[in-house]
Amino acid sequence: MGENSSYTKDTVISEELSKEAASLVDLLFTRVRLQGANFLPQYDAKDSFSELTRGCLKVHSIHLGKVSCILSVKPAISNVYRSMHGGAVGAVAERVAIACARTVVAKDKELFLGELGMSYISAAPSNTEVVVDGSVIRSGRNLTVVAVDFRLKDSGKLVYTSNATFYHMPVASL
Repeated sequence: MGENSSYTKDTVISEELSKEAASLVDLLFTRVRLQGANFLPQYDAKDSFSELTRGCLKVHSIHLGKVSCILSVKPAISNVYRSMHGGAVGAVAERVAIACARTVVAKDKELFLGELGMSYISAAPSNTEVVVDGSVIRSGRNLTVVAVDFRLKDSGKLVYTSNATFYHMPVASL
């Protein structure tokens, strides 16, 4: 992958997954940004929003229908209680769910996030690592459902869960 890749030397990529699909996942983690948002000048730069989560998230493994990442809970994504901010949990869940869905949905199909459900079971304290595992639960012609679990790396304790439903947008034929 490229110089700005989200992969580390320990990233495992399944042989079942095409290089194109792995590249798409890498692209999602390194180049996704908000369009048209109004930010303070110091944050009004390409990928400034994504930097908050992208700088904390590293891909651990990619398999067909599964993506696993390591998330470092840095102060930038922590709240006043010194635990991971709920908005950051949602942003990471969305990004991992999209990446996971992209391992099974054809490149020419657009995905529309129709629903993102979150369960905040416990808290991930600042300066800890969290294992974020995304798995495709169901994928059909018109929709894909992905589950994302957040577990503390040291203890394996489940702290957050998420379910995302993506609708496949039809390809226009002219």
